[in-house]
Amino acid sequence: MDHQPYIPGFKPADSGPLSRFLPPLEEGVISAWLALQSQPVDTSKVKPGSWVLDPFGFSPQLVLEAARSGYRVLVTVNNPITRFLLETFANPPPESEFTAALADLSAVKKGDERLGAHLQSLYLTTCEKCNQKIEAQSFLWRKDEDVPYGRIYECKQCGDSGERAATEEDKERAKKIAETDTLHRSRAFERVVALNDEDRIYAEEAIQHYLPRPLYVLTTITNRLHSLNLSPERKRALTALVLLACDAGNTLWAHPAERPRPKQLSTPSQFRENNVWMMLERGLSLWTGTGATVPFEAWPKKIPESGGICIYEGRLKDLAHEVKREIPIVAVIGSVPRPNQAFWTLSALWAGWLWGSDAVEPYKVALRRRRYDWAWSATALHAIFSHLSELLANDVPMFGLLPEPEPAFMTSALTAAQAAGFKLTSVALRTEHDPVQVHWKSIQKEKAGPATVEVVRKAMREFLSARGEPAGYLHLHLAGLIACTETSLLKQPEFEFDETLRKTQSLFEAALKDDEGFVHYSTGENVDTGMWGADFATSESLSDRVEVAVVTYLQKNPSTIFLEVEADLYPRFPGLMTPSKGLIYAVLNSYALKDGAAWKLRDEDVAATRREAVKNTLDLLTTLGSRLNYRSSVNDKILSWQENGKTVKKFNVLASALLGRALENADEQTVIVIPGGRAALAAYKQGRDPALRSYLKKYKLVKYRLLRSLLEIQILTRETFEEQTASDPVEESKGQMMMF
Repeated sequence: MDHQPYIPGFKPADSGPLSRFLPPLEEGVISAWLALQSQPVDTSKVKPGSWVLDPFGFSPQLVLEAARSGYRVLVTVNNPITRFLLETFANPPPESEFTAALADLSAVKKGDERLGAHLQSLYLTTCEKCNQKIEAQSFLWRKDEDVPYGRIYECKQCGDSGERAATEEDKERAKKIAETDTLHRSRAFERVVALNDEDRIYAEEAIQHYLPRPLYVLTTITNRLHSLNLSPERKRALTALVLLACDAGNTLWAHPAERPRPKQLSTPSQFRENNVWMMLERGLSLWTGTGATVPFEAWPKKIPESGGICIYEGRLKDLAHEVKREIPIVAVIGSVPRPNQAFWTLSALWAGWLWGSDAVEPYKVALRRRRYDWAWSATALHAIFSHLSELLANDVPMFGLLPEPEPAFMTSALTAAQAAGFKLTSVALRTEHDPVQVHWKSIQKEKAGPATVEVVRKAMREFLSARGEPAGYLHLHLAGLIACTETSLLKQPEFEFDETLRKTQSLFEAALKDDEGFVHYSTGENVDTGMWGADFATSESLSDRVEVAVVTYLQKNPSTIFLEVEADLYPRFPGLMTPSKGLIYAVLNSYALKDGAAWKLRDEDVAATRREAVKNTLDLLTTLGSRLNYRSSVNDKILSWQENGKTVKKFNVLASALLGRALENADEQTVIVIPGGRAALAAYKQGRDPALRSYLKKYKLVKYRLLRSLLEIQILTRETFEEQTASDPVEESKGQMMMF
């Protein structure tokens, strides 16, 4: 397999509307991939103006980025909330419309008062410091209790802020609002399903994840949304704000935020009840920063060749026939969806609240299904890949992003794609916190036998040997999956997906547990915990190779930005070898100074200066040895102290933090000497590499500066030398006292 380099984004994942449910994708990845596919333009089929397809419709931002790159993007969307997000991102109302829409809503009368003032009054609390009435940002609850135990506020009168205990008044207000809860709860689910609908019970269960106060606020607001006489543009702006309020009002906001990206519709043991009206106000800034307008139309209307979005509201299988006849798809892109029961169920609720039960009807299955396991995921993905296979010509490239990866997700997606006739051509992974980047090509189905434990084990051994250091299970799992897709089938026709996934997992567990050559660095027994290493690794460690590559680049490029460093590194370390941002930054911080966005090699780390520093350190060690009555000799930067013709101590003097190299020929007499500027990098490497950390326990690491300080000691003995070399650990420390 020709592993492609990981494509870095130039901007972190968006934190805009509903971002906790949308795929966390860096901006710039899709546009970069499309640009690569269009080279050279005169021979490429994937050039600007061509049609590309997103069959998943899971990431509005991904579709927008492709359209803004000059492509015509056909996207299938069956979730009404995702469709609304895509349309609103593509053509956001002006900021003035959002402001006016909120003002119109606030000014509506509720009895004798304005609606805005009425709803804000529901969140009033008393400042603990100045006793003024203020709005709480949120109230804190414990699951299954009927009153809040705490509140969070920021008093503009006296500046007091933070988390405080709930007052009796706070608790009484919550109880009073709950007295009318049955009425508002009934209205809430009636907008989703009819009273006699068989799915009514599922809607009722879903609405249980709303407390009485936010549910009252939301039903009051949505009633006004439908009765206000607003222009279409202003109503669209208000709908966008109310959508954010719908999410702010549920009980899926853990406190503290232990699950920032919920997947299950499950109320945490402690959670935050947000001030829904405040969320409406915050929504102004979230929506108005969503970017420039992009042409979009509903299928089958036309969009310009200069780029745009064509939205098909429905499933791919219903569109496949028409697409094959009318639209030449030259590439497929998309964020492969992982199951999210929370978002999909809430989407059905929100669609009903915002647009009525008719909008929910095509999506009601999301209300009924309570569990989504990986076998279900594989089956659903296989259906999509199968329809894709029918409508695509052979060799059409597909670029899939798999966010929030985990082994079962990878197995599900790769198995489904292969079973549908897609050939895996490359997989790139940076860390378990980044999306996996997968390249497929549409081909005819191939015949092959079942995957075997020998195939998996061989791939894992080769990967760890090439990496030269331990890796997390996700990397190891992907190495095995890649080998299976290359040499065999992950799924045999006679087995369903649930049995296939179980067999694959058992295969991978056997590959690791039945081979003593693998070393498991973990306190748990499950294979997916901790890290895995091997006693047969032969390559220099990945972290040491990355250090060399970054420093070489800095030497050749006196002033550079991080994105340029990434662009140089990733082609050198493609596929599963992609270094993390953390490792790159650790090297940069050790060797370079940052001036604005630019990194420049430190003066003391220029090659000639470092060589001189190494020479001076060797001379210093010779002097110290003489004071301790040792004879010194130097052999290739390793200085030895000898007594009576025998070596008693060796000093391996480094200008780097290439600890793996230093350990190759180390013995019990070896002391590794590094510049103080490498201490944090050495500590970082030990933190990410349990094997290195274990090896280094046998040896001392000493910094240049400690040796220099020893020259100032008037009476230096062999005993005090040993004490001092143990007093300055690798971890960077500020102002540490010397021990005498």
